[in-house]
Amino acid sequence: MTYKTNGVCAKSIDFEIDGENKVRNVTFEGGCSGNTQGVARLVEGMDVQEAISRLEGIRCGWKPTSCPDQLARALKGALS
Repeated sequence: MTYKTNGVCAKSIDFEIDGENKVRNVTFEGGCSGNTQGVARLVEGMDVQEAISRLEGIRCGWKPTSCPDQLARALKGALS
């Protein structure tokens, strides 16, 4: 699934949710390479709801959102 981001440096986020509701294969297009790779590795295999609860609401400096927050939004959207 591809999610087009809003308000962050990354342009989009690709991810999968497996049959056991686990986050898989997260990749960010753009953004801060080290940070986005770190987020992707940390959520690999994590329960979708757990990832949302940990990432939702994180801000990047003065911005009202961040790449982790955008991933949480993407995951929430995928569940609905």
